[in-house]
Amino acid sequence: MDDMIIIISWIMSFLTSVRTIVKEGEVEKYVEAVRAWEAPTDMNGYFAQTGERSFVFTGVFKEKESLVAARPQMIAHLDSVRDLLEEISADLGVTDPVSGPVLVEKLNWCT
Repeated sequence: MDDMIIIISWIMSFLTSVRTIVKEGEVEKYVEAVRAWEAPTDMNGYFAQTGERSFVFTGVFKEKESLVAARPQMIAHLDSVRDLLEEISADLGVTDPVSGPVLVEKLNWCT
C-alpha cells in the first residue's frame, strides 16, 4: 500500500475510445499512420493492439470541452485511415467509438 499514489481531484476528466479492426495486410500501414498523427495537444493518448488485427485508441482530456473541440481533428484522422479498416458490424461500420467522464482514476505505478 505504501507504493500507491492516490490523486483526488474535483476536476473531472473525460475520455474517448475507439475500437478498430484493420484489414488483413494493412496493420503496419495503420500503426504507422497512428504514430504519425499529430494528436490534440491537450490529450494524453494510448494506442493498444488488442488482437492480431484489432486495436483500441483511448484519449484522455482534462475537461469535456477539450474533448468536444478535438473531435473534428480525431474524426479527420479516422477518415484518413478508414480505407485500412474492416467493418466491425453493419450497425457500427469500421469504428466503435465511445466517450464519457472518467469516474475512477487509479495511478498505482505512476510517480
